[in-house]
Amino acid sequence: RCYTIAVDYGQRTRSELQAAERVSATLGAQSHRVIELGMGGIGGSALTDHAIDVPENGGEGIPVTYVPARNTVFLSLSLGLAEVVAAGAIFIGFNAVDYSGYPDSRPDFIDAFPPPAGPATKHGPRRPPVHISPP
Repeated sequence: RCYTIAVDYGQRTRSELQAAERVSATLGAQSHRVIELGMGGIGGSALTDHAIDVPENGGEGIPVTYVPARNTVFLSLSLGLAEVVAAGAIFIGFNAVDYSGYPDSRPDFIDAFPPPAGPATKHGPRRPPVHISPP
């Protein structure tokens, strides 16, 4: 069984939310949930702050389109759903080319996430930890 979620975090475009819904339906997910979470209040990203222009070309360092801790939040929400539906794994859809510029898309971040997940759930150490599977 597969359960999918997408997060409406206040991003400027709807395309990734629409794509997530199409992929979920095409793959026959048990359910698809859209979680509304306005991350624009945090600021600091061209994707959520209309005062910051979205660049047409890439640049050096962390891009202005980086949303602070976005993937950390997404994984936490996914862990919540995994607990509710008794899932043993979370398959993430981070963009594989993003890890070079987005800190929370790096493989070492994804590897570091699972340890606190077990104690954070009601099952705690009585159940095997949820496996996080990178793209």
